[in-house]
Amino acid sequence: MSLAASDTGVAVPERAPKRRAGRVRSTPGREQARRTGSFLVSIVLGLAVWQFFAWYMGPTLVSSPATTWGAAVELARDGTLLESCLVSLQRIMIGWGAGILVGAPLGILMARVSLIRNLLDPYIEFFRFIPPIAFVTLAIAWFGIGETSKVILIFYTSVFIITINTIAGVLSINESKLLAATSLGASRRQVFTAVVLPATVPHLVTGARLALGNSFLTIVSAEIVAAQTGLGSLIWNSRNFGRIDWIFVGIIALGILGFLCDRAIRVLGRTVLARYDVKV
Repeated sequence: MSLAASDTGVAVPERAPKRRAGRVRSTPGREQARRTGSFLVSIVLGLAVWQFFAWYMGPTLVSSPATTWGAAVELARDGTLLESCLVSLQRIMIGWGAGILVGAPLGILMARVSLIRNLLDPYIEFFRFIPPIAFVTLAIAWFGIGETSKVILIFYTSVFIITINTIAGVLSINESKLLAATSLGASRRQVFTAVVLPATVPHLVTGARLALGNSFLTIVSAEIVAAQTGLGSLIWNSRNFGRIDWIFVGIIALGILGFLCDRAIRVLGRTVLARYDVKV
């Protein structure tokens, strides 16, 4: 600290300049640790709430985490749990994938050709409000109790969501971009790959995620009615045997499968589809 002369001739100490406290920059490792910590805290809190309800309502209504874990080990040892997960996942992936393969091109076609949109839009708006469970009986009557009826129901619940989100993506394109590309001599194929596709992919990914969630909802009702294997069948048969712990295992298995599938789509969006500016 130095001295300086004031107007009165008395020496007064100079104040050192204050240093502004800078913000601590968040490093990738620190951000990852924060996310992991938040995830673990969330899991612990969820288990605590679950344990409380199991204690409050009793084991006949709510299976505790420990009891559910024991039931999961029991079902895993005899292969029932793995078989149920794989069978349900296969049905979901086939029906959901078919919904994407049909819904994406159909949505692009409807958005680009107004005549086709006017012809098909009433049917899409009509059928998308009818839940798949309403067609379970008809699907079994038409396609039997095999795999086809379940895949058809998954396809039904997926295709409309994919189509509508794809239409929204194409219609969101600014018309000036299309005119600019055309005026620069771009062909229809070039306009599609350079303008239409980049604007549509983010909406398509969102539609795929929503359709996947609905597919998991539909598979349970389809397998409960007509299936000997699968998570829906496991849940229903557990009810008949009075095994509340098996029911919880089936429900949690559905949630874990859905969580992993959604995470796979998000990773795909951040890596393979990153050039299309997919936000997931």
